[in-house]
Amino acid sequence: MLEASPRYIGPYEIIEKLNPVAYRLNLPTELEHAHNFFHISQLQKYVRNPNHITKPEPIEIAINLAYKEHPIQILDLRVKQLCNKSIPLVKVL
Repeated sequence: MLEASPRYIGPYEIIEKLNPVAYRLNLPTELEHAHNFFHISQLQKYVRNPNHITKPEPIEIAINLAYKEHPIQILDLRVKQLCNKSIPLVKVL
């Protein structure tokens, strides 16, 4: 399995605006060792929909903030041909 840093997890509530570009988030207890201040560029806007119930998936995060990814399905496979070599490209869900 691959080990990677999570790109986006959440949604989590913003509990404090420190300045125009820094926010403090209300993180769950399993992420208590992570820094809870984030730059605005690291956040994604969440548009609230009353019909959409979000329940975050449990993520096992190591001390170095890495987690194991489990591929579900190969969506696309093709080979990029350069002058002297072939590069296989795989799109994985």
